[in-house]
Parts: sequence; structure tokens; C-alpha cells
Amino acid sequence: MYEIWLVLNILYEIALGLGPVLLALAVVWLALMVLARSRLSLLALRRALFPASFVAGLLFFTLPHLTQSSFDNMGYWVDWLNLLGMALGLGAAFALFAWPLVALFCPACADGACTTRPAR
Repeated sequence: MYEIWLVLNILYEIALGLGPVLLALAVVWLALMVLARSRLSLLALRRALFPASFVAGLLFFTLPHLTQSSFDNMGYWVDWLNLLGMALGLGAAFALFAWPLVALFCPACADGACTTRPAR
């Protein structure tokens, strides 16, 4: 249980240091959502999930190298859970930014052919 609290404290401290960057990313995401609000559809979301899943899978295998670690150092279940959580979280963040971009550049969404809209 101690390891989980340690991870949460570390994530909290990292988020405090990245506050301005996270705020800027939130503003950019909100601007993209406002620009694409009339075109957002489940089809665009489905199209954005494919590259997001690729990014998450790629990050699962590259994050240990990017953090100057390796899979050999991952000897505890918390390490694997952290790696999976980081990869899935960054993949989800990629999907959040890709969804309005796909909707903006999707010709079918521009013509109104994407009839399936998310619940509001």
C-alpha cells in the first residue's frame, strides 16, 4: 500500500511543477473542441482512437528507454502498473487532442454525413 501512496505523491508533485503547461494544454484542447463542436461525432472519435491506441502501444515499449531504464528493472507489479498507466494515460490524452482534429479534417463530418453524435 505504501508504494501506491508513493506513486500518487510523486504524480502530484510532478503535476504541480507542470501546472502552467497543463493549463496551456487545457486551453488549446478547449479551443479545438469549440472549433469542432458542430462536427464532433462518434465516427470521428472512432477514427481518432486508432492512432491513439498505436501511440499507447508505442509508449508502452519506449517509455522505459526514454526514462533511462529497461524492462529488466521492472521487477515489481507496481512498476508494470505504472508503465501501463502512463502509456494508457498518454494515449488517452493523444485521443482527446486527435478527436477534434479528425472531426475538423474529416470530409464526411463536414458534409453532415456523420449522423451519430455523442450524447450531450
